[in-house]
Order: sequence, then C-alpha cells, then structure tokens
Amino acid sequence: MSKKTTEQINNSEILFLYDAKRCNPNGDMDNENKPRMDWDTGTNLVSDVRLKRYIRDYLETVKDKTLFVTNKAEDAKDRVKQLDDKDVLDLIGVRLFGAVTATETADHLTGPVQFNWGYSLNRVELQDTKTITSSFSSGKGVGKDYRVKYSFIAFSGGISGLAAKDTKLSNDDINLLDEAIIKSIPLNRTRSKIGQTPRLYLRVELRDNESFLNDLREYINLNYGVTEEDVREISDCKLDIDELIDYLNDNKNKVSKIHYWKDSKLQFKDDGFDKLLSLFDEDDSKVELNY
Repeated sequence: MSKKTTEQINNSEILFLYDAKRCNPNGDMDNENKPRMDWDTGTNLVSDVRLKRYIRDYLETVKDKTLFVTNKAEDAKDRVKQLDDKDVLDLIGVRLFGAVTATETADHLTGPVQFNWGYSLNRVELQDTKTITSSFSSGKGVGKDYRVKYSFIAFSGGISGLAAKDTKLSNDDINLLDEAIIKSIPLNRTRSKIGQTPRLYLRVELRDNESFLNDLREYINLNYGVTEEDVREISDCKLDIDELIDYLNDNKNKVSKIHYWKDSKLQFKDDGFDKLLSLFDEDDSKVELNY
C-alpha cells in the first residue's frame, strides 16, 4: 500500500441542506419503498449511504473518475479485479470514504469523510399513494408510488485529518467533494429523485486535525410563514441560524476558514447569513464556492 500523504489536512465540519418536493428522497426497501421516516417525530430520514451514492455517481459519470464502490462491479471481488495494477488509493472514492478490499488480507481503510443520517427540519406528510406499473428491484409489476409533500433535509458530516493521512486524501480531493455535494443531487434525474434542490452548504475548516465542533444541525431550525403542515415551497419558510452564529463565534479560535455556497431562494431570519459571514472578515477566512 502507498505511503501516507504528507499534505496537511485539517478537520472540517460539514452542514448540507436541501429540500425535496413531491418525490422520494430515500426509499425504505423494508417498507414498500416508502420514504424513510421517524414516525414518532414525523420527520423524514435519509441515510448517509444515499448521500454517498449521489457523490460517487457524480464523480463517476460527470467527472469520469474510476471508483471502487461502483455499479459496474457486482460484488467486492469484482471491485478488486478492476484495479489491475493500480493502488486502491489511486481511486478518489477510497481516499474520501475508505474501503474494505476483500482481499486475502481484508484491508480495511476508514474513510476520512463521514456523514450522519440526514433528517428533515420540518414534520413531513406523505402524498396519497398512487398505484403504478413499473420495473422494481423484485421485477416488473404493480406497485405503490410514495412521495413526500415537502421535506427540508439537513445533513451533518465531517472530515478527519488523521484518517486523511491513511487514505492520502488531498485538498484537491476535498475541493472535488465540495463540488460533488452541491451539484450531484440535481443531476440525479430519476423519476423518484427529481424535485430535490440543494439550498446551503457549509464546510467549516478547523485549524488542526485534533479540534472538533458539535453537530451543526443542533443550532438551526426553520421559521414558517404558514403552518408547518402547509409548507410546500422554499418560500414558505426561513432558516434561523442565530444559535449557529453564536456557537461559531464562541468557537472562532478553532476555525481556520469557512467554505460556503447558498441558493438564492433560501431565506434567512433577520439577515442571518450576512451575520454569519461577518464573523469571518479576515483575509482568506471565507471561501465562496461558485458552482
């Protein structure tokens, strides 16, 4: 296996928000492919595996990268065969997310980039189901078409600078990750996934590979211009980040810079986004991502 990278990678904390209208953000195969839900709270759930699939598909189909975890390989042994004489760390997906190579030594690389499960900031209702005829994983036939009415989904994630040494993750890889997270979901134009729009991406880069922050979702919530049950559009709500601003200000000594992207349709309570950026007025302390 290749030597560890000598490039300095700092820890990062990631907050990624997107919304879903009249689609199925993540079907549950154990429950008739209904959108994944926490039925106790009425919130919509999306697995980290689903988000990584978006990213990998973007890297493979748009950026023409060879991946280890790919739909072109039916099982783990096929993934190893496709490497030929390549080192597994030549593959960006491994450098980002790690891999189990399923060789005789069963090498296990923990990926420096990890996400928690996403959940909606609002209570979500499902559309009345429709019966459809289509091709399903179990074969062609008749099934139900389950969709959310409106879901505003929040993901939390992070980059480990220590794990980055083992997978040779580079800053160029991280820049490509930023791009893939922002651009991958709208380009996934399958029947059940179209209707999803990225709204906000923040990557808070820390000053070293030992510092960390809490889950940034703990400091945000939605304010509604209508009743919560009647939210159907991004214009029906505003994002309240007052607590996030206070939290980042209290931990500013840990932060090197903030990388950010915002959709123009997303509204903030009390000009919150401008207040957030004002925390990082020093030279090179904020990086706008233009995609």
